[in-house]
Amino acid sequence: MGQKKEQWGSRWGFILASIGMAIGTGNIWRFPRVAAANGGGPFIIAWTIALFVWAIPLLMGEMVMGKKTGLGTIGAFRDFVGRKYTWMGTWIAAVCIGIMFYYSVVMGWCVKYFTLAVGGAFKSELDTVATQAIWNTFTTTPSQTILFHLISITIAGFIIYRGVSAGIEKASKIMIPTLFVLLIIAVIRSLTLEGALQGLEYLFSPKLEMLAEPKIWLEAFTQAAWSTGAGWGFIITYSVYTSHKEDIAGNCMIMGMGDHIGALVAGMTVLPAIFALSPTQEIANQALTSNHTGLTFIYLAQLFTKMPAGGLLAAVFFLAMAIAALSSLLPMIEVGVRNFMDAGMTRKKATTYILVLGFLFGIPSAYSLNFLDNQDWVWGVGLLVSGLFVAFALIKYGIEKARSKEINTQWADFKVGKWWNWCIGLFPVFFVWVTGWWFIQAISWYPDNWWHPFEVFSAGTIIFQWAILIVIALLTNNWLADKIGKGRYSENNIYDALENK
Repeated sequence: MGQKKEQWGSRWGFILASIGMAIGTGNIWRFPRVAAANGGGPFIIAWTIALFVWAIPLLMGEMVMGKKTGLGTIGAFRDFVGRKYTWMGTWIAAVCIGIMFYYSVVMGWCVKYFTLAVGGAFKSELDTVATQAIWNTFTTTPSQTILFHLISITIAGFIIYRGVSAGIEKASKIMIPTLFVLLIIAVIRSLTLEGALQGLEYLFSPKLEMLAEPKIWLEAFTQAAWSTGAGWGFIITYSVYTSHKEDIAGNCMIMGMGDHIGALVAGMTVLPAIFALSPTQEIANQALTSNHTGLTFIYLAQLFTKMPAGGLLAAVFFLAMAIAALSSLLPMIEVGVRNFMDAGMTRKKATTYILVLGFLFGIPSAYSLNFLDNQDWVWGVGLLVSGLFVAFALIKYGIEKARSKEINTQWADFKVGKWWNWCIGLFPVFFVWVTGWWFIQAISWYPDNWWHPFEVFSAGTIIFQWAILIVIALLTNNWLADKIGKGRYSENNIYDALENK
């Protein structure tokens, strides 16, 4: 089937697309907020450690699976782990697509605020009450939120429709350098504000004694997991299109560090601006502890108006947000498209199906912020389960076998030591630690009805929705295992190769 012959035009095309996958809206605002809430410097230390013991090892593992099998998540688990584990690949694909439904809505917010900034809506006399009113008016007008959701998924769909080299790669070669240029413009302007150094001091002051606090490590590991896209199925999918001689370790190191640098630049933009433009330290701290959407779309929109050329910087910031969202939305769509293609569809037909599903199932999140928050909560934590499944696949395949035969190849520029084996082997422990913490948090929020499946942030809603997906994945295991075509590592292909020798 011709669609399986698609390939990245260059190594850097793959790397840029992968960095774009990792750098999303979470880097531009979630990282600065979480870093600030956890002491700045000590969080950055813990987060950097998490990058090397959690995120990068998982990225390498995903690339091994995608490159080895030449199939999307469902086929990769069937061939790499065993037919009876096909359902794990279904879980990963479904979680990723579930996030895609509401992530397109979030991109729509960024596009809307970019148009507002360009149109001069953020005027110097605006206060937080006024920007709150702008936000409330927009998010409670379904015709607007659904329209910008449609615009966002259509833009992403057009790129995916064009294919890997002509679509994703070309777009990434434009978007990622543009994103970094926009962030650099923003950080330069932010750091030249009076009082900005206070924000830098807060972000980078080590405060080593705070490293003894478990919460900082838990938040750091969570940020590393969600920020880099490790265990999401993105790299399994993108690796299908890589060449046989691709350097797994080197590429994944560049991806991880690119994501790291993007987050740090965003932190150096946002925190100094907050400290410089807030009337008092108390107001700055209040802003930093507010929720994600509240700060980005309400507070910052108002702060930009107090800078010289603030309207321009607001446009730059929200354009960067929109590009970051688009670069992460693309692989979410591609995960679904790749699995449909593995089942025999053409790229055009698969893309059309995923776009229609994405638009229709994204409407509830565009209509209700509570619904969006619930889906983000359920499937955001579900990504940790996806990472566990990838680690399980590598353990079953053989961690040392994967390291020595698939990663440390003769053409690899970067050789990985046995530290990688330890990181993958200990991943189930990390998973229990981080996921257990999240469940304890959720139960503490709803001590009397934590089990309720229709509370926005309850543990019960996670268990209820996860159970539905697991049952569906298990029931369709054999059907999907039969439906997915042959890959590079499929049993029948191995037998065919032996017979042809």
